[in-house]
This record gives sequence, structure tokens and C-alpha cells, in this order.
Amino acid sequence: AGFIARPIGGIVFGHYGDKVGRKKTLVIALILMGVSSTLIGLLPTYAMIGVTAPIFLTILRFAQGLAIGGQWGGAMLLVTESAPANQRGYYGAFAQAGVPVGVILANLAFIVTSSLVSEESFFAWGWRIPFLASAILIGISMYIQLNLEDTKAFKELEASRKIGNKVEIKRSPIIEAVKKYPSKIVLAAGAFLSIQVTFYILIAFLLAYGVATTEVTRDDMLVAVLIGSGIMIPFQFFFSSYSDRNGRKGVFMLGAILTAIWSFVIFPLVDTGNFWLIVLAISFGLIFVSMMYGPQAACFTELFSTEVRYSGATLGYQFGAILGGAFAPTIAAFLWNNYGIFWVSVYISFASLLTLLSVMALTETYKTDLNES
Repeated sequence: AGFIARPIGGIVFGHYGDKVGRKKTLVIALILMGVSSTLIGLLPTYAMIGVTAPIFLTILRFAQGLAIGGQWGGAMLLVTESAPANQRGYYGAFAQAGVPVGVILANLAFIVTSSLVSEESFFAWGWRIPFLASAILIGISMYIQLNLEDTKAFKELEASRKIGNKVEIKRSPIIEAVKKYPSKIVLAAGAFLSIQVTFYILIAFLLAYGVATTEVTRDDMLVAVLIGSGIMIPFQFFFSSYSDRNGRKGVFMLGAILTAIWSFVIFPLVDTGNFWLIVLAISFGLIFVSMMYGPQAACFTELFSTEVRYSGATLGYQFGAILGGAFAPTIAAFLWNNYGIFWVSVYISFASLLTLLSVMALTETYKTDLNES
């Protein structure tokens, strides 16, 4: 439900992000995420209200997906459009760091909560605690609303739309984006495939695989993912900063190539059952992903002109997320159960090849002037 809602959220929030501004749209998306996540923590159980409980859960999960569809574009543009022209990659890495930081916080929340209460209590009420803590997002959205200004690029766009005292009427930014940049949207989605496939296999599928095939516990696997995610963060900043000086495409393509190669190393390392070799497998996988994911925010920002930038970047991102991340653990499990773990590596390398070809087809963007596009 969450992944299905993401492109819908991208369309809705992309439209308003290009119409009314990056900041306002991001604030609304954050409030929607905070409210829907908090309400999940307050949901009555099936024993209390029957089938209505899972129906409400699905609706709230859908609302979370809508919010995610709008959050990334808003956060990414608020950062990159406000950054110095020669540091968009570096500043964009702050928005991208939300993903590994989120993984760390989620794993810590699970580990800490499950360790503080019994298994019975965890299933009864302990699982609600991380969801209730999501109320902090509402506070963050209020801070953004009260303390941050919209970007210079959007302000200039807004000023240019005014003719005399009238606001120039344009068609939907989504339609404009699809009409003006169809190939860039498709290629942006393709550029995201390797990131999503590899990331979700490393943080989700690998947990099940490691526990099922070795004597490593689930908590140990969670800690390994936590360590790998922590290592990923500084590398994202390093590679993003590198892309500011040397271009986005080179480091992006190298990341796809190294990810394809490393995919055939991951599972033999996990099969050893050695905790530190598992950490090595996950960490290097996430480092290679960071070579793509770090510069991605700046790259996607620079692909589209200001009037449709929120829509175009969000569409590319969210369709890539669905094609890559939504099905990656399921496809990996299917391949593992029916053909063997080797074919999961083939799957990762194939996604990386598609990303490599997509990035090769895109133009270099790091010297783009956002205020003129």
C-alpha cells in the first residue's frame, strides 16, 4: 500500500511543490507523515474492532506512502536549490542522509524496545512506541514553516509568473514535466534502480537470509545493518562532494559497476556466518550504493527546469522506487527459493547494468545554473 501510494503522492505534491513552493509542500507532507504514523501507534486491535483494524492500518499506510511521495522532492529541492552552485552535491547529501539515518533509528527503536519488554509485551503494546514517537515529525514541520524560507530559484520563478498584478496561468506542472522531459524522467527512474534494489536487499532480504542460513541471530543481523548504515553516511558526503568537483556521472556509473561486482561477493561472505564478514558485506555494499545515492539529489535537481523541477525529479525518483525497492525483497526471495542465491546476485547486477546505461544516456549536469533553467 505504501509503495503504490508513492507515485500518487509524487504527482499530487509535485504539482503543488511547483505551484505554491517547496517549503509549504514539504511541511504538508511532513505533517501527513507524522499524523498517519502516530495514528498507527494508536490503532485499536483486531480483537477490539475486527476487520476495521487492518482496513484502517492499510489506509494509514497508504497515507504514509503519499507523504513519502512528496517529502523527498521537498527536502531535496529545499536543500539543493538553496546551496551554493559549486556545493549542490554536498548539501544534497544532507537530504540523502535521511535514509541511512532512518534505518539506524528504526533498527535502534526495534532493538531497544524489544530488549526492554518481553516478547509478549512487545507484540501486545511495545511495537506502538516507535510509531507514537513519530509525532516529533509534526514539530519538525512546524520548525520548517516558521524558520525557513523558500528557495531562491522558486522565488524567481514566482516573480516571473506575475504579469502586472495578474499571475500567469499555466497547465499542471506534472503534465508539463512529462511533456517536456519524458526521456529524462524514464532515465532518472532507471538511474535509481540499482540503488533501490541493492539497498532493500541489504537491509531487508539479507536479514531473513542470514538468519535462515547461518547461526547468526536476528539482532546480530540488525546490528550489522546498523553498522553498515552508519558507515554509509560519511561516504555519501564524500562522494557527493567529489561530484561537485568532477561531475555526477562518473562517480554514479562507477558506483553501479562496483555494486554489480560486489553483488557476487555479498552472499559468500554472509554464508560464513562470521559477524564481521557479514558487516563487511553490508558495509561495502552500502558504500558502493552511496556513490550513486549521495550525488543523486543534486543530479535530479539539475535535470529539470525550475517550473517543473519538483514534479520531474519526484516522478523519476518514485517510479524508480516502485520498480526497484517495492519488489526487490520479494523477487530476491523468489529467486533464492526457486533457483538459488546466485541468481539474487544476478538480479542485483542486472539492476546495476540498467542504472549504468541510464546514467550514460543522461547529460552531465553539475555545472547547470538552476536560476536560469
